[in-house]
Amino acid sequence: MAAFNVTPSDPSTFILMGIPELEAAHGWISIPFSMFYIISLFGNFMVLFVVGKEQTLHKPMYLLLCMLALTDIGMSTSVIPKALYIFWFNLKGITLGGCLTQMFFLHTVTIMQSAVLVTMAFDRYVAICNPLRYTTILTNARIAKLGLVGLIRAVLIILPLPLLLIRQPFCANRIIPHTYCEHIAVAKMSCGDITVNRIYGLVTAFVVIVLDLTLIALSYVLIIRAVLRISSKKAHQKALNTCTAHICVMLMSYTLCLFSYLTQRFGQGIASHVHVTFVNFYLLVPPMLNPIIYGVKSKELCDKVYKYTCRR
Repeated sequence: MAAFNVTPSDPSTFILMGIPELEAAHGWISIPFSMFYIISLFGNFMVLFVVGKEQTLHKPMYLLLCMLALTDIGMSTSVIPKALYIFWFNLKGITLGGCLTQMFFLHTVTIMQSAVLVTMAFDRYVAICNPLRYTTILTNARIAKLGLVGLIRAVLIILPLPLLLIRQPFCANRIIPHTYCEHIAVAKMSCGDITVNRIYGLVTAFVVIVLDLTLIALSYVLIIRAVLRISSKKAHQKALNTCTAHICVMLMSYTLCLFSYLTQRFGQGIASHVHVTFVNFYLLVPPMLNPIIYGVKSKELCDKVYKYTCRR
């Protein structure tokens, strides 16, 4: 409990406590954190390297996979290095500017990833429902433009969060029971009225999640309708198999994201160390598993990865 009585000597500094109530176990907790993070970086950079090197993989589906890999790297890297500094060296201080920067990049990348998953669903819809027009509808240039639109959307949605927070007066006790600067956790450190911050954060999350999930659901309704019209059972299976990886990644990402968000907002009965641990694994597990899922389900990508990792 003594650790929670720490107050920052610099008035512009916040204290990130790591995982509350488990400070004594930080060293052990850092082992799976660091292992998952290294595996995540290796897998996602491998995807970027292989797709970049192989001209045969310069296709819309693999460009989207590269976008997903970049968002995975961004999500984990915006949080895990600082968490490891806390676990290993007890470096808990972070400036207000650093805190807001971390918050901005993490939430921007999270919304960007949601946009990538929506675009992947659209890609599968076109591939199954309009296969003859796939190469004309989804060109590499169009995929790049959709990625840029997703990035601009994420920046415009998240930018007001740090701008609203930087105007707030913060109390003397700036101890955040977390491993990173989550929006509501930082807002709670304010001595002022944070009603606008709460409402904007809630509306933003609701609109983004509902809109993106609706677009994904619509894509799969149209996909299922198109598949049911196919008479061949073998063609049924082949069409649905092309969606398996995206469905796995989507379900894992959105399920963990929704649970994390709802427990942060409404899970007062959940122990803080349980919530913080879960949120951190949400930032670690999907980025680690996504390249594995796509590597297993995509024979073309798997063969190219094997070519670079196993050749003599």
